[in-house]
Order: sequence, then structure tokens, then C-alpha cells
Amino acid sequence: MLLDRTSGRYSDQNWLRSFMFTLYGTSVLVVSYFPLFYTHLGFSSSQVGYLYSLGPLISILSNLFWSMVSDRLGTIKKILVILLAGQLVTSLLLARATDFSSVMLILSFFYFFYYPVLPLADTMAIKIAQRHGRNFITIRVFGSLGYAFFALTVGYVLRTVGSSWSMVVCIIIIVAALFLTFFLKDVKRTTENTRNTDEALDTSAKGNGLKQILLQKEVLWFFGCVFVLALGHRMNEAFLTISLKQMGAGEQVIGWALLASALSEIPIFFLLSKYGDKFKELPLLAFASLMYAVRFYLMSVAHHPDSIIAIQAMHSVSFGVYYVTAVRYITRIIPDHLRATGLAIFTVVWSSVAGLLSGTFGGLIFEEAGRSTFYLVAVFFSLVAFIGFLGKYLFDSSLDPVRYFKSKRKPLDKSSS
Repeated sequence: MLLDRTSGRYSDQNWLRSFMFTLYGTSVLVVSYFPLFYTHLGFSSSQVGYLYSLGPLISILSNLFWSMVSDRLGTIKKILVILLAGQLVTSLLLARATDFSSVMLILSFFYFFYYPVLPLADTMAIKIAQRHGRNFITIRVFGSLGYAFFALTVGYVLRTVGSSWSMVVCIIIIVAALFLTFFLKDVKRTTENTRNTDEALDTSAKGNGLKQILLQKEVLWFFGCVFVLALGHRMNEAFLTISLKQMGAGEQVIGWALLASALSEIPIFFLLSKYGDKFKELPLLAFASLMYAVRFYLMSVAHHPDSIIAIQAMHSVSFGVYYVTAVRYITRIIPDHLRATGLAIFTVVWSSVAGLLSGTFGGLIFEEAGRSTFYLVAVFFSLVAFIGFLGKYLFDSSLDPVRYFKSKRKPLDKSSS
């Protein structure tokens, strides 16, 4: 009986690991190879920027809608099946669309089904990890491994068959992910979770939750710095592959560049999850912002595709340090009963709003001013974030040195300034 229970537990986690591994293959296509597919169709850089910014705009609505549906139905697995099926249908339509207006319309529906999948998968991973007393990283890291694997293999595949087959490869990966969902074990809401949800809804109905978060000066300052830093990050994400193409890089070189960034973040995730508590968050966030500035400056002066691969390894000390530290910081400054709302705002600021603006204006800058100026603008945003994080740390330390030289402090409440 113990053997069966243990076997079932590991099977439960292994199917989810396989699903996460496959799921991030779609992200490789959407983030890195869709822009190449659009340029293959003859779209300009500004048009590619508009298409990229369309996703974050749709995600604001779709994330909220599907998360509410998931909570209402008390299921994640069934929602994942619906979302992946929607991705499959819209991908089949995208494979046949050629003009800009048709692509924009169909892509809107694709993004509606695409963006909620990753946060819902992460939610399932967190709940299953907690159920079995495991660290969330032991499941989530397979997403990074999958991204690295597909970044390399997709590059070689498209080098052989051509960028025009990007949608076909995307459809194959979606079908594989959809197949794996049927082996996942759903996570249901418990009575305690339902009670907590009802309490949260009651708080939200009174208008206290969001107001309590946004009235905190420290939280607003943090979100402001995150937004500015995200602008540079999303600019690079949207136009990295196009920059490599301008340098004459083939799809396999693009794959190696994506592999370098994906693999570099894995050891940082593990190191900071184990030793990150020994360091203050704001200095770490300032360090990550400065590394972003250095990374984007090197991108602005790089002229050979191989140098981009080396620069992409800085993803570890920029995004890797930032992401783990930012999540740790926001879960500490926001009280437990408002944490879900705080993380939702964080996701909207980092992904949706910043992606919308960086795609729209980034495309115009890239087309009108060129790649070097484009990345120098990203350097500027990173330096502003660096000054913001470091300035906040130094300012608070000067007001209350004891507060910032202690290893831990309580989350902010209404009595905080």
C-alpha cells in the first residue's frame, strides 16, 4: 500500500513535469519565432511591434476571465484543456492567414487562450508541490528546461524547413501538451480554500483590498520601478530574434541564443531559493537592474551573432536575480490576505502593461532609429529602475537604519507609512 501511494505521488508530479516541459515549447515559438514568421509574411518592424503588444493587451482581460472561471468551477485541469484546444484551433487558422488584418484578428483569439495557460500551470504546480511537501522549484524548473530544449531544437528544425513552418511546429507542440493534460491530476478547492476565497471576495466587494495595497507608498514605488525595468526587458524579448536576423544569423544560432538565456537562469533560481534570504531584496533588485543595463548596452554595440549568445547568458544575473527577488519582496511587503491580489497586480505590471507599451513604441524606435538606439533606450529604462530601487533602499536606511539591517520584517499594514 505504501509503495502504491508513493508510486502515485511521483507519477502525479512526473506527469506535471512533463506537461510543464512541453508547455514552454509553445512560449519559445510565441516569444521568439512568431516575430520571424511575421517578417516572413512581409510585415514591417512596427507591424511586428503592434502584433507583439496585442498579446499583453489581451492578457489583461483573459487572465482575469479564465482565473475567475477556474475559481468558480473549482478546477484547473479542465480549464487547461479548454485553453489548449482554443490554441490549437486558432493556430490552424493562423497557419492559413497571410494579410496583416487577418493575422491581427486571429492572433487576438490565440492570445486569449494562450496567456492564461502558464499562470494556471504554475498554480497547479504550486498546489501539487505543497500537497506532497516539495519545493515548487522542483516542478517549475522543468519549464525552464523545456524552454531551453525547444529553443535549440526548434531553431535547427526551422533552419531545415524554413521559418514559414513556425506555425506547424507550434501546432505539434500544442497537440503534445493537450495530450498530456489528460494525465494530470486536477487540484480541487478545499473547504478552507473556499472560505478564504469567500473572505477575499467580501474584502474586494468592500473595496478595501486593492485600495489597501495601492495606498502603500512602498508598494507603489516598487511597482513603478518594476514597470520601468519591464519596458527594457520586453523590448529585448520582442526584437531579439529580429536583431539576430539583421546580423545574418540562422535559426540554429537563434536557438543557441535562447538556450543560453534559458539555461543560465536555472542555477540562479536554485541558489537564490536556498541562499537569497541572506541578502536584502532592494539591493539585489538594484543589482539586477544594473546588469540589465550592462546587458542591453552590450547588445547595442554587438555586431556578430555569436556575441549575442554570450550576452544572453547575462539573463541569469539580470532576469534570474530580478524574478526570484521580486516575488520574494512583494510577498513580504503585502499582507497574506492580500497576497493574491498583489501578485496579480505584479503580473499585470510586469507582463501586460509593459509589454503593450514596449511592443508599440519599441517597434517604432527599432524601425525609425535602428537597433543600437533601440537598445540604448532599453539601457536608459534599466538605469532608471536601478536608481529607483537603490534610492529607495538608501532613503529608507537613512530614515530607519535598524529596519533595513534586520534580516526580516513584518509585511506592511494600515499603520505603515
